[in-house]
This record gives sequence, C-alpha cells and structure tokens, in this order.
Amino acid sequence: MGVRLFELRLLAASLTALWSVAAGLVLIGYRPGGPIDLLVGVAAGLPIVISLGGGIWPPAARGRRAFAGVAWLGLASALLLVPAIGGLIGQLEARGTQTLLPSIEAAYAWLLALTATSLFAGLGLARRMLGQTSMRRRRLLLGAALGLSASAISGATFAGAAIANDLALRDHPAVASRFGPTRAGDPTAGCGGPLVVAATAVVAVNLSGEVDGRSIGTVGIQGVRSGEDVRWTADVATQDVIGQYGLVRLEALTWAREPRGPWRRSDAVPGGDPTLDAQAVTSALSPENRQAAEERGLEYVEGARGRHCRIAIDGTRFAQAFPQGAWLTPHADLHRWRGQLDFWVFADGQIGQVAGSINGEALSIGRAGLQATLHVLLTATDRGSPANIVAPAE
Repeated sequence: MGVRLFELRLLAASLTALWSVAAGLVLIGYRPGGPIDLLVGVAAGLPIVISLGGGIWPPAARGRRAFAGVAWLGLASALLLVPAIGGLIGQLEARGTQTLLPSIEAAYAWLLALTATSLFAGLGLARRMLGQTSMRRRRLLLGAALGLSASAISGATFAGAAIANDLALRDHPAVASRFGPTRAGDPTAGCGGPLVVAATAVVAVNLSGEVDGRSIGTVGIQGVRSGEDVRWTADVATQDVIGQYGLVRLEALTWAREPRGPWRRSDAVPGGDPTLDAQAVTSALSPENRQAAEERGLEYVEGARGRHCRIAIDGTRFAQAFPQGAWLTPHADLHRWRGQLDFWVFADGQIGQVAGSINGEALSIGRAGLQATLHVLLTATDRGSPANIVAPAE
C-alpha cells in the first residue's frame, strides 16, 4: 500500500504542476485590458487547490482493478491538460482580445481535465472522511459528489470571470493585435486608396476546392516573408498530389523540398511566385482592380480595426494572385471563371486578411461535374516585426 500511495501522490504532484503552469500562463500572459484581468488569473488557480488535495489525501484503493481505475483517472487528466496548455500558449501568443473560452470545443478539454482531477481528489477526501474501513460504495458515492461539486464550483467561477471580462471588452479595441494597430483614433485607408506591402509578415494561406459540393483537396501554407526572402511549407492533399512541400528563398538562392525528400538547390519555384501576400496585393489588389471596390464598413479583426472591402475577380487574376492553387487544379483553364475577393485594410495602410472564392464549369479543370469552386483565405500578421530567414541544411 505504501508504494501505491507514493505513486498516487506523484501523480497528484504532476497534476498540480500542470494546473500551476496553466494558471501561471493565464495570470501572467492574459492581459487584454479588461476590468478583471487579474481576477481571471486568480480563478484559473482554483484547480491547483483541488489537485493539492489529491496529493495530501491520495485516493488509495486496495483492489488491483480499483487502483488501476483511480490511476487512469489521474493519467487521463494529465493527458488532456498537456495539449490544452499548448493551445492556451497559442491563444496568448496571438495577443488579441480573444476570449479564453472561444467555443464549447475549446472549453471541452479543460472541463474534462478539471472533472477528472476533481474526482481523483474527491475520492481521496471521501476516504479520509469515512475512513478506509467504510463501505467502498459509500466512499465512491461521496467521492463522486465531492469531485463533481468541486469541478462545478471551480469551473463556474473561472468561466464566469472570463465571460464577464470578455463582455466588458466587447466594444473596446485590443491593447495589441497581430493584425495591426488597435488605437481607436487611427484612420484607415479607403478601399481604393494606396496600399503598402509590409516589409515583413507571418503569412498563412488556405486554399480549398470543390465540385458540386464534393471536396477536391486542400492546400495549407505557413511561412514568413522578409522583403523578397521567404520561407514556407505547404501541406497539400488533393486527388493528384499529397505531401508537404517547402521553399526557402534567401537573396539570390532558392531551396525547394518535395514530399519525403531533402532540401535541394533549385531554380524552379514549387507553386509559382513564393511571396504569398505580396504577390496577392500586386496581382489582385492593384489600383486599377480596386477602382470599383465595394466598401463594407469598419470591422475589428482580433482587436485591430480594419476597413472591409470587396472587389470582383476573374479566374485569370485569381490564378496570378494565388499561384499555389495550381496544386488543386493543375492544367486548369480559369479564364471564364468569376468570383469575389474580400480584403481588410488596417490602420497602417496594409492588407492583413484576404478571403474569397471563384467558380465556373467543372470541365475546365478536368473534373466530372457541373460547377466547381475554389476558396482562399490569406492572413498576413505581425507585419513589420523582425523576421529571420535562414538557409536550410542540405
């Protein structure tokens, strides 16, 4: 029994450490400027008290199956917490006014981890209150009641504080945003006004296609651009191509990587022009293409104020702006395709987001069906921040 108690206390200590990391991240990193930022961080520390209880009064069990069940309860909580903490770090790095609980799906893992931790501690406290000689069923019922009560109180306290803070921030811009300036007094350029291509940007492009509602594949690109120098990877999953491509262009040198292959010097650029956001601005959002732009009003995107604009676009221009779409539709003829492109001009006069679609006959891209559609979403964030492009190891 002594060895089992040590193992359970070690498991409780691990849970305490994980909950402490989560609470510390919220307490230190969550500062959107709300009236109760600090209270949200304090509320995030309540599970630490619960997990400490599991270490002080471990839920020891005599039977092998009972001990395995209790141990797996603690392990399940730890396994849920590790990826949840990783997601929390990503949220805080975004530096916007995003809620800590943006959806039920995002809160689901935290709720399960909190419930498992609370049940783990509740069973130990029930054993302490009733004694180890009491009936197992009574200890189980009391432990479940204590655990669920602790989970409900802790979860409701944190959720209430976080939601109240979000509601107070609903109509206020963020202190900082990866999409651009957030000061309410900053003017924004008009839809047809001059645009500036950022010197550096973290760029993401997501392309997808469908024929009569059936997917023909996706292309997801993540990268960094510094002037004409770029580094990105593209995850391609289509009916013709599957795998990860990569490209690095540094000054006059270019390296490319194909699926399951090493980096190699190359004169050819996979997917066309590699500059991503700069290519989209130059090709699709030139002054002549924006002469008849439709202004959709001012919007906040993760706390940054931007002017939402819309233009019509044809397939030829779309292919020039997003050449990586060729992975979706190789050897396609898009000159008769039509669609629209939405773009957001932020207070620095730069494009931070582009979204749109075009459609046309499926036969023009070599697919069986009636109508085909291509979608795109491009984001250029952290514009102007330092970006370091390094050569890959060949």
